[in-house]
Amino acid sequence: MCATCGCDSNGNVTIHEPGHQHHHDDHTHTHQKKVVDVEQDILHENNLLAQRNRGYFDAKNILALNLVSSPGSGKTSLLERTLTDCKGQLEFAVIEGDQQTTNDADRIHATGTKVVQINTGKGCHLDAHMVMHAVQGMKPKENSVLFIENVGNLVCPAMFDLGEKERVVIISVTEGDDKPLKYPDMFHSSTLCIINKTDLLPYVPFDIEKVKANAKKVNHHLEIIELSCTSGEGLQLWYDWLKTKILIPETI
Repeated sequence: MCATCGCDSNGNVTIHEPGHQHHHDDHTHTHQKKVVDVEQDILHENNLLAQRNRGYFDAKNILALNLVSSPGSGKTSLLERTLTDCKGQLEFAVIEGDQQTTNDADRIHATGTKVVQINTGKGCHLDAHMVMHAVQGMKPKENSVLFIENVGNLVCPAMFDLGEKERVVIISVTEGDDKPLKYPDMFHSSTLCIINKTDLLPYVPFDIEKVKANAKKVNHHLEIIELSCTSGEGLQLWYDWLKTKILIPETI
């Protein structure tokens, strides 16, 4: 159970009533323990709004990408580099999710990209309702790419569909190579895994082949790209992946 959002993996509530006895003058009634399972999908409303978001994105030919990771993996740095290098090639917009501050939104704004900041307070993830309101305010252009940078967290964001087309999980070489096994829901629900900060490989005890094998154990369909935002190595693979995912009309 998440302390901030109350979510669990099943959305089930179980009520347990302990057994007890009633003693009367001439007899005893024994009441057995009763278990009542109340099946309730706590994500039902979120999923409905996610479908609404997805319908809007599809109608406008907007490629919505949900970027998820631990804090400090380099999501914002990857966005900055992508928005700068691909300026003029694709139309971009960004939704930034953080508990507090506009620091990341300010960095994105400096690239000349339209950006909306969502501060979740004590919340540990973005949800479809937050994204819907952000989109209503920013009105991203048709035939564009919308990056949704989620709150740094590999647990709760895995459960919340935002209406995205693709979920991209980012891991850096400064983290453990067992991350996919420790947080399988996130890697199982993602379509692309980016291994970032590869320029630091000579200096950290990180087995890149092991992390890729672990990720494939969790999700054998997962695509994997290795890159460094600092050196630029592997970035073209990421840019090419982006361009294959959006249908760009011939008139653009």
